[in-house]
Amino acid sequence: MAASRNSAPQRTAARRPVRRFSLEQANSALPLVRRIVADIVQVHALASKRRDALERTTGTKEAVTAQQELEAAIERLEDLVGELDDVGAELKDYQSGLVDFVGRHEGRDVYLCWKLGEAAITHWHELDAGVAGRKPISLLREK
Repeated sequence: MAASRNSAPQRTAARRPVRRFSLEQANSALPLVRRIVADIVQVHALASKRRDALERTTGTKEAVTAQQELEAAIERLEDLVGELDDVGAELKDYQSGLVDFVGRHEGRDVYLCWKLGEAAITHWHELDAGVAGRKPISLLREK
């Protein structure tokens, strides 16, 4: 389900080519990304509440309404993730609003890492390192 509590989004549509960002380009995209991600975090929380409501109402006449409300929230969430994909950013966590942009470091792809609430991109990490492997942006060599 798209609105799972802690998982990364699952998109069934074909992936578009990877967009690579310079640090400047990624930071320039943040005003739009910030708005989309804030909505994603909010709608994800709503979808989680709707799912809980559906579980509580299973077998009752309220279950139909609860199911419809959950489906509407999931559809909205999928639309928002699609908007983020259109920008070229990758959502990593629905709850915290963690996002990665593909960037370059010493001739290889890395992730420029940003989280909702941060003013700018201040960290990056290797593609396989995850957020635990974040390094300060001062170590980034975009060449």
